[in-house]
Amino acid sequence: QVQLVESGGGLVQAGGSLRLSCAASGSIGSINTMTWYRQAPGNQRELVARITSGGSTNYAESVKGRFTISRDNAKNTVYLQMNSLKPEDTAVYYCNAQLRRLLAVAIQNYWGQGTQVTVSS
Repeated sequence: QVQLVESGGGLVQAGGSLRLSCAASGSIGSINTMTWYRQAPGNQRELVARITSGGSTNYAESVKGRFTISRDNAKNTVYLQMNSLKPEDTAVYYCNAQLRRLLAVAIQNYWGQGTQVTVSS
């Protein structure tokens, strides 16, 4: 049984900061890529930030310079530090992990439950 648990979402004023966390638990062998996605009402789901097991990162153009993704491999946790937040950042944020379960060969996708981020004007 593998589970991703997110935390850190909430309501913040424009220009403020927020940090999201996503912790993986269960019978995990290794975690490869961890990714943050977001989806606002009426919009398609979009990739926000991605980090590989080696520490390489990718960001959506709209968040470059404002958001930072990082991971703590010892805790099986990925973070998203969000600074200079704008109302257009308002969305449900989802955590995704590509991982191998303990003693398994195949890589599988797992999703968090999603956490609401609301940025007021």
